[in-house]
Amino acid sequence: MSNEFTLYEVFIRAKSGLSHQHVGSLHASDKKMALTNARDLYTRRSEGVSIWVVRSEDISAMEPDQRESFIEPSDDKIYRHPTFYKIPEEVGHM
Repeated sequence: MSNEFTLYEVFIRAKSGLSHQHVGSLHASDKKMALTNARDLYTRRSEGVSIWVVRSEDISAMEPDQRESFIEPSDDKIYRHPTFYKIPEEVGHM
């Protein structure tokens, strides 16, 4: 086992059908240890049904100052706004 520890980000899915949510970070020597530590740290009271661990260095993100150039405003794309769709009666009443 290596003495070097890598930073991992931990994502938990609380219930089936929901998305995984970032819950925190931890250091581990490998992905197996990261999963075990994530289970022990973040699901002590059966809070989740699924755990993902991802090395922090493998996550790519845009820089905050890139927002305007990287994420195009959607106001000019009317198809992204469902305001002109008619929702069938049987769908609207759940």
